[in-house]
Amino acid sequence: MRVGSLFSGIGGIDLGFKQSGFDIVWANEIDKEACKTYRLNFPETTLFENDIRTIDATLLPKVDVITAGFPCQSFSVCGNQKGFNDSRGNLFFEIMRIVDVIQPSIIFLENVANLVKHDEGRTFNVIHNELVCRDYYLRYLVADACDYGIPQHRTRTYLIAFQSFNQCESYRFPEKIKLKKRIFDLIDKSIKADKCFYLSENTPQYNKMIKAIKDNNQIYRFSDYGIQSGKDEISFTLKANMGTWNDRVPIIKDNYRIRTITPNECLALMGFPKNFKIADIPLKSAYKQIGNSVCVPIIKMIAKEINKINL
Repeated sequence: MRVGSLFSGIGGIDLGFKQSGFDIVWANEIDKEACKTYRLNFPETTLFENDIRTIDATLLPKVDVITAGFPCQSFSVCGNQKGFNDSRGNLFFEIMRIVDVIQPSIIFLENVANLVKHDEGRTFNVIHNELVCRDYYLRYLVADACDYGIPQHRTRTYLIAFQSFNQCESYRFPEKIKLKKRIFDLIDKSIKADKCFYLSENTPQYNKMIKAIKDNNQIYRFSDYGIQSGKDEISFTLKANMGTWNDRVPIIKDNYRIRTITPNECLALMGFPKNFKIADIPLKSAYKQIGNSVCVPIIKMIAKEINKINL
């Protein structure tokens, strides 16, 4: 099946669909640094590097599936929660504008868990109604990545809209799987890392962190409420603000000293394969793009189930 991707970022959703046998025909992303990484990993995909509001949908190749991990800050409990009153929240309607032209048989949307509850459910009702009035049938799942084999608490809403009622009735989201890997199955503490920041001893930041680290197998970070720790060797949610404030990059104690984790280690905690490459972009941008991305394995599992009903 052919896929058109909106709000593509570095390509996490696209990679999950590609791993499940889909053909990513075209993609759209406005962030120039994310586009550099996207092109590096998806050289065969036509990438439109521009604002979605400027896209002439009549010029886009026809596809079977449209995917979109549209901006979540308007709906997140960590954001301003202005919803459709925020210009970013209104970008959902740009997806619908393109859907009206392309008429894909399937639409896949990803956003924060709070999307379902935002504004006492009225936001989700709008999304539901926009799809239903276009004769789509819906399935959705609110799921935590750690219930699908990824050692990170990252709860997200996954919504699939089908033109076919029978396909919608046949579709089943993947079953939960037992978590077999933990943080340090993915991060090697024995290797002295580069592209990270080792905390200088006897600084206020170092002294606070050394007191907070009670378990060398957990991950830590500074937050608005003090120092946050992972639990059960599972990471807390990696956020885009890693690229905004240096002290929000997660911290571990390796075999050398206390340090931030690297972009590649962030990618590993998001389920990206080792051959996925971050372009030569500023470190802050790399952290931001990864925090804005998705856990690839759960996307792959969801996409595989889509493939099953189309065989």
